[in-house]
Amino acid sequence: MEKIVFKIIVLCINLLGLIPKQWGDRMGCLLGRLFFIADAKHRKIAMQNLAYVFGKNPSQTRELSLKVFENLGKILFEAAWSVRLKQERFFKYFKIEGLSHVRDAYEKGRGVLILTAHFGNWELLAVIAAMLGYPISIVYRPLDFKPLDQFIVNSRSRFGAKLIHRRKALRKILRCLNRGEMVAMLMDQSVDWYEGVFVDFFGHRTCTNKGMALLAMKTEAPVVPVFLIREEFGFTGKFLPEIPLTKTGDKTKDVEINTEKYNKVIESVVREYPEQWFWVHRRWKIRPYSLWPRQ
Repeated sequence: MEKIVFKIIVLCINLLGLIPKQWGDRMGCLLGRLFFIADAKHRKIAMQNLAYVFGKNPSQTRELSLKVFENLGKILFEAAWSVRLKQERFFKYFKIEGLSHVRDAYEKGRGVLILTAHFGNWELLAVIAAMLGYPISIVYRPLDFKPLDQFIVNSRSRFGAKLIHRRKALRKILRCLNRGEMVAMLMDQSVDWYEGVFVDFFGHRTCTNKGMALLAMKTEAPVVPVFLIREEFGFTGKFLPEIPLTKTGDKTKDVEINTEKYNKVIESVVREYPEQWFWVHRRWKIRPYSLWPRQ
């Protein structure tokens, strides 16, 4: 049954891929608006997050939340469109800014940790990796729905990227870095208290994955942020300067300081393009404290 469902997904995506990109953008906006109306749960989460961070009035919060859903609607049609995209046409729709930042980091020979987030259309970051020509692995969390998970795995790896299962990641990441390769990690999702540290994000403390900080401290691999930004012409893969590693000798303190640095970089890009971030995720759900229970 899973194989049949997988084939149906592939067929549907290929059919959607026949739609020209401009039409797909319009249809994606429409689809996002429909989800905004129909999906009360995630609409509420997005609006609560936006109000929590920006403190906008309800009408402004609703307007920005609607744009967030339009961005999410476009992702489906862009993913379908990219299936038929040939490598020789990459430079027509994708450009890279800050290439020197990743080149300088790569030339240090310690591998490169790529910091990224669920921003713009993160599913197309594999195209940027292919344009660079450097070997890259992507740490990912599998979906519970196996046929869709298989499709996403195939999509992300079709240009040569390798995928590393999140729960079996440490040794594979270390081997990749030892070979001087790049490893990309999405660092903007909430994690349980035992997986992360509580650091500032948009002025509020939230639990953030400490894995990248621990890896950077252990290997001294440079950390370079990259975000795929949706533009009118297509997409820009924006590489930012390497984030300096802080090492004071206090491991706990260093993990917190470096993790907060990563959060601040993500925050700066989200503030610039707020409609392109994944606001429908409960980023601040894990609290650094809880009320003492009554007997």
